[in-house]
Amino acid sequence: MARIACVLGPGFEDSEFKDPFDAFKQGGHKVDIIGLAPGQDLQGKQGKVKTKTDKSFDEVKVGDYDALFIPGGHSPDALRADDRAVRFVGEFDRAGKPIFAICHGPQLLMTARRVKGRTLTAWKTIQGDLECIEDVTVVDEPVASDRNWITSRQPSDIPAFIDASMKRLREAGRTGAQAQS
Repeated sequence: MARIACVLGPGFEDSEFKDPFDAFKQGGHKVDIIGLAPGQDLQGKQGKVKTKTDKSFDEVKVGDYDALFIPGGHSPDALRADDRAVRFVGEFDRAGKPIFAICHGPQLLMTARRVKGRTLTAWKTIQGDLECIEDVTVVDEPVASDRNWITSRQPSDIPAFIDASMKRLREAGRTGAQAQS
């Protein structure tokens, strides 16, 4: 099964982290929570979910993981102020590995300068930011799929986001298995 890096900072949107995180784990995938410091206590902005980082950006490399998960809320904005997080996200995309970003998650992709030429969706205010970037196509739909990216807008899109992300993991698994044979 896949090893997934979940990049997470303070003020994440509770359901946008917890629901996909649980679904990935129930699907047999290993999910590491990567943050600014190892063992950092984090709480969702709704106060319903608490978690702890497994590792810091200093302890991981893209080659350790098969996919990247970026929950929304205030977390992406906090993380994009840290060059290590931005570099990690940019390297993930350059490697062509699956990236799953919901709500404010595309803020990290913007800061890593990876959105040009892409089609994606995000929270409505982030859609406005994306529309200001040349050669970006923004759709207001529950899920946008573009090459290695799956993006969604908001908590009500979580079921569709999980379905599309799990499908992409299955496809990536088949591609990886074919490449090894």
